Amino acid sequence: QVQLVESGGGLVQAGGSLRLSCAASGSIGGINSMGWYRQAPGKQRELVASITIGGMTNYADSVKGRFTISRDNGKLTVFLQMNSLRPENTAVYSCNVARFGMNYWGKGTLVTVSL
Repeated sequence: QVQLVESGGGLVQAGGSLRLSCAASGSIGGINSMGWYRQAPGKQRELVASITIGGMTNYADSVKGRFTISRDNGKLTVFLQMNSLRPENTAVYSCNVARFGMNYWGKGTLVTVSL
């Protein structure tokens, strides 16, 4: 099993920044990608950004140029730097890890962006 511990959510004003972190532990061998998803009230969960162990990144169109995903392979930690936040970015952000065809999820951290 893989355990994921997220941190960094909170309340921020529109235009502000937050940095999310997610540390993986447990059976971490074979992890091939890490990423962040979010679910806003009344909406489906959606991919925000992901990064492979090799460093290839993928972003939702709505966050390109504002959010940056990075990782520390040595510590198996993934970060999401979120700049120029908007009220519509308010959601529960969850860390995801893909390993041997299985997905593992963190409990989620709430990001609230106020006007």
